[in-house]
Amino acid sequence: MENFILDLLKKSGADGWAVRDEIRTGWEFYFIRHALDQNRVRETEHITLTIYRAFEEDGKKYLGSASAELAPTATETEAEKLIRSLLFEAGLIRNRAYTLNPPCGDAAPLAAAPELRTIAGDFLRAMKSVKESAEADINSYEIFTDSVCRRLVTSTGIDVTDVYPSSMAEVVVNARDDRREIELYRMYKSGSCDAAGLKANVEETLRFGRDKLRAGKTPALGKCDVVFSTDDALEIYDYYIDRMNAGMVYQGISDCEIGKAVAEDKGGDKLTVRAVKTLENSSHNGAFDDEGAPVRDMTIISGGVAENFYGRRMFAQYIGLEDSFSPGNFVVEGGGKTAAELRTGKYLEVVEFSDFQVDTASGDIAGEIRLGYLHDGDSVSVVEGGSVSGTLRELGGALRFSSEQKQYNNYLIPAVTRLCGASITGAEG
Repeated sequence: MENFILDLLKKSGADGWAVRDEIRTGWEFYFIRHALDQNRVRETEHITLTIYRAFEEDGKKYLGSASAELAPTATETEAEKLIRSLLFEAGLIRNRAYTLNPPCGDAAPLAAAPELRTIAGDFLRAMKSVKESAEADINSYEIFTDSVCRRLVTSTGIDVTDVYPSSMAEVVVNARDDRREIELYRMYKSGSCDAAGLKANVEETLRFGRDKLRAGKTPALGKCDVVFSTDDALEIYDYYIDRMNAGMVYQGISDCEIGKAVAEDKGGDKLTVRAVKTLENSSHNGAFDDEGAPVRDMTIISGGVAENFYGRRMFAQYIGLEDSFSPGNFVVEGGGKTAAELRTGKYLEVVEFSDFQVDTASGDIAGEIRLGYLHDGDSVSVVEGGSVSGTLRELGGALRFSSEQKQYNNYLIPAVTRLCGASITGAEG
């Protein structure tokens, strides 16, 4: 970051300002099957300026803000022009007045710069260790490993820097028989590399591809329990996590209240969710959030009861919170039964959706089934087509989740989630 940027901001007449400077150094690898097609090293920088304007109108106090990205190659003249534009725009925004985060000595960097050579090597070895077959194998994959350095400087005296790893693997697998060939795509995000987890996930996807070749049509099941054992379960837990966000509460989207249950008790497991500062292999570990607030461990929901709201400074103050922050990682505690115990009786385990969503406002759930396993006592049928629907407003209190957990980047959630009484529409034809 050029010093003239800070000098211009200090002289701008703004009532507050912030500069976020993020530098990413990355290694990229592109493979066709296991043959390296190309690789490269890159470095990018993104500088974001935010300007605040305080003003009073009709006896009411406001704090408007405006943000824009400044090119790292920008001249002093270009930076000055952008700041003037943001000053004007911020004066048009009528957000109720609030105060900006003060500096805090607790937001020290978590770790030294990650070693990209080590992380990339872990990814490459993990992918080469995947067990393939003539029926299902890897078509191609791409690996991206980044070392991220982010710095935040504000008019209130915050000047903090954090360095952390951020990685991604994109994998395409093929499965085939004498009739057809199908393709499945997966994206895995993490900080450093969870080699064992990546290998297991890719091999699981290969199995899904083989099973999909022999899938029949999903019957019209009416009301049926649905088991989630892939990252689609994140949508379910995010529904509750999002509703504890101060912004959702202030805007009336969430009706959660501290000390009250987040779901009607219908005999299910009691949800406990924690925000955590660090989570192994997460790409969201950080000592401070985007506004400079120190990140800490905090219980959000405990035993099914709302305990703490979280969120951005503006909305937090609007609902009476002064010591708030935006978490990067979440842990959902396991339930009272094992995954094996939850996989009993009649249920449909859906492992592949064309899309699965839970509406944050209504709790409505919907997803088109691409691959599932219908269990009926001792028999198991592979199925595809049809859809899952319902609403967590009615079904959430009966949710069951396994004692075992599984990590998806910055979320650690129960490995198996059982949604009781969802509606299953059968496939056409």
